[in-house]
Amino acid sequence: MTDAPAPTRTPCPPQHGIIAAHARAEEVAAASADFLEQTVVGSLLLEGAGGTWAPATGLAPVPRAPSFAILFPGAVRVSDPAVPLEKTADYLRGAVAAIAPWARPGATVVLGSGASRRIPEGVDRAAAERRFADSVRTARDLAAEHGLEVLLEPLHQGETDLVNTLEQATDFLDAHELSGMRVVADLFHVMLERESFETVHRLAGRVGHIHVADTDRRPPGQGDWPLGEFLTALRDGGCAAHVSIECFTWQDIPAEGRAALEEVRAADPAAS
Repeated sequence: MTDAPAPTRTPCPPQHGIIAAHARAEEVAAASADFLEQTVVGSLLLEGAGGTWAPATGLAPVPRAPSFAILFPGAVRVSDPAVPLEKTADYLRGAVAAIAPWARPGATVVLGSGASRRIPEGVDRAAAERRFADSVRTARDLAAEHGLEVLLEPLHQGETDLVNTLEQATDFLDAHELSGMRVVADLFHVMLERESFETVHRLAGRVGHIHVADTDRRPPGQGDWPLGEFLTALRDGGCAAHVSIECFTWQDIPAEGRAALEEVRAADPAAS
């Protein structure tokens, strides 16, 4: 299979957003976020009868966004050679069709989904890696047809046993002739995997999007993680990507989100 054409990468100053479901768009806007990074599974794409998935209907208009997250549900097994690749492709066609109407030109789609890519019991690791690479390539190509760019996100070992660090992510892409793809740098996973900021700096040129949180995935400013050092390593290494806050402990997005975004913008050398 030949490489898909690269999606348009529109130059613009980095912006700062919040990851949330479509239903929380007004709360995210009230927090002064530059964008809502919409979740795909369970928000833009809904499960129907018989395990089928279809784009959600009747959603309120929101501004187009530069990034989207949570591409696969756990039931879509993207590293299992026993699952026909065409079944994964069918799911992806629906997913990118659901994303496209809400996306800016060249928007990124984060491929994390730890449960989906976990190696099934009894499956040879090399075979699982090959099938995962095929799934990643399929996602890349189908997204590119809509002007979207899929990014591989390394996830810590508590979430998956396949691609845990930035180093592993770039090595994986290179080993499977996917070197034109970029990755996501997520402070949460970097901290849990104890990956050095020297490595973050060295690989910054291959980073297409940034996720941040504070200790225990709380909003930035509510813990003691080195947000400024992380963002400085990326910016000094040549990364100009947008930044999204990814937290699961929100009590009040308008209030907490505004304070968290102030922390992120103050810590980001590229903030305008």
